Amino acid sequence: MMRGFFGLFRGKNPSPSHDSPKVKVGICSMEKKARGKPMQHILSRLTSTGEFEIVIFGDDTILEKPVEEWPECDCLLAWHSDGFPLKKAQEYVLKRRPFVVNDVFNQDWLLDRRKVYQTLVDNNIPVPTHIIVNRTEDGQDPPGFIEDEDYVELNGVKIYKPFVEKPASGEDHNVFIYYPDSMGGGVKYLFRKVDNKSSLYDSTNSGKVRRDGSYIYEEFLPTGGTDVKVYTVGPRYAHAEARKSPVVDGKVLRSADGKEMRFPVLLSPQEKEIARMVCLAFGQKVCGFDLLRSEGGRSYVCDVNGWSFVKNSKKYYDDAAGILRSIILSALAPHRLNALPTLPPTAEDEEQESEENNPDDLDLSPEVEHTDARSKFEELRCVLAVIRHGDRTPKQKLKMVVTQEPLLQLFMRHKDSKGKQAKLKSPLQLQELLDITRQLVKDLEERRDEEDTKGLLVSDEERERQNELRGKLRVMQTVLESGGQFSGINRKVQIKPIRYRFDTTAVSSYSNNNKSGTSSVVPSASGTATPTVTSVAASTAAAAAAVAAASAKVGVGMESSGGGEKEAAAFTTPSSSAAVSTVSSLTVSLAAATAAAAAAAA
Repeated sequence: MMRGFFGLFRGKNPSPSHDSPKVKVGICSMEKKARGKPMQHILSRLTSTGEFEIVIFGDDTILEKPVEEWPECDCLLAWHSDGFPLKKAQEYVLKRRPFVVNDVFNQDWLLDRRKVYQTLVDNNIPVPTHIIVNRTEDGQDPPGFIEDEDYVELNGVKIYKPFVEKPASGEDHNVFIYYPDSMGGGVKYLFRKVDNKSSLYDSTNSGKVRRDGSYIYEEFLPTGGTDVKVYTVGPRYAHAEARKSPVVDGKVLRSADGKEMRFPVLLSPQEKEIARMVCLAFGQKVCGFDLLRSEGGRSYVCDVNGWSFVKNSKKYYDDAAGILRSIILSALAPHRLNALPTLPPTAEDEEQESEENNPDDLDLSPEVEHTDARSKFEELRCVLAVIRHGDRTPKQKLKMVVTQEPLLQLFMRHKDSKGKQAKLKSPLQLQELLDITRQLVKDLEERRDEEDTKGLLVSDEERERQNELRGKLRVMQTVLESGGQFSGINRKVQIKPIRYRFDTTAVSSYSNNNKSGTSSVVPSASGTATPTVTSVAASTAAAAAAVAAASAKVGVGMESSGGGEKEAAAFTTPSSSAAVSTVSSLTVSLAAATAAAAAAAA
């Protein structure tokens, strides 16, 4: 008690008392599984905390003794394997009522692939397209079943070759794959590993399906030569490993120590959700299942195995032991979760305890650094980072300067209240720009044809300028026309003025009627003409009447839903008082969604 008091006084985390009763955990499985290396690694980590007592029932108890003589326990870890009496385990649970980590009654489903697939479908877990053919003992096909040279069909659902034939029994691992004649025909037999073989191809097989029992027929999904096995420990933890698929050539890849080679893989968010759903649907907190990553980008569950452990993974053993501790204590002793698990005492702990038992020698200064046995085994588990979203579509931009009157008028019709820019987003506005662009392209082509026909002399510089303008307008037309319609595609046109001219006619008329005001335009340091006004006495209406032309920057672009990026360049624009300064040219900025648009225009 004094040690606990001084530990709290010095800022240490409380730990479970050695006097607290231990949680008795029963291991009810075939002894070969219970004493296997993966299970022993996890159990040794559980018992190291001093909170659990492990009781392994053993084969003699499970197989020979009645359930009344089985050991009592607070928590039961029970799972089926070859030779395991599942019915007796279910009877024991009904009689003793321990907390079970894996539901022993739902394990009946795992012995029948038809129930497995039905459970997956009922819980909206993706499975390959399949049909279930239930046959009687005499091998008679059910009504509606049709076998053709290239497919099998049941009640209108066709499964074309290549397809996979799986026995209804979950204990039968003799799976066949039937190939069409276009792929050489024949059948590939998949089976449990024998030495270094896991499959065998038979080109002489006629391709007729088996009729000695009930089978599941499902579409064959190409996976790029790999299978993924997922191991869950509770609904929020999943470890995944990939191995060479037996479909490839039937040869098992093994490491130097003779183990089958497997590689850890990362699960996608969709696959993590699938793992959670499988764990909950079957009531198996510790569960393994097979995942098919199709070349189409989707993942499907093709088999659920129940209790499974990862081999040769220290991190998995640490994680599994920690999660099982939390699961068991949450159900049986939730108050213990607030305390850190007790590790076996070290020499440093014993020396520290002897010092703490002598209050006169106690150092009450703040503890700057504390190391214990756990600090030697610390490892980096994750790196957390806050990253700004980057879902913007890369764009290829094209900019051009134009002075065509239709585009000048378009800006004047749609400019904002400050006259700084015009944004065109609605289908009607975009269609208006498209019509103008089409007409400009047509006019330029007609002008070129007329020059060629009549032999008009045009300078090389002028012809090059017209060809460049025509090419850029074609690209803009291609972007606007892509998709067939404007609805559903997020495109935007930006028009910004960059240069203004002095309208002498407007100034002359304005000066005759208003002797008190003059205006001039001077170039800015950036090369952009900026209007300056000495004094203006005209009204806003009179100023608007003086504007005769416009200059703007036009940007056309396809953008992602995240929105378009801001223009980096800044452009000076006239104030409303600069009435006699008018826009004279346009800069067109085109942002194409892909290079294909430019290639199509060329």
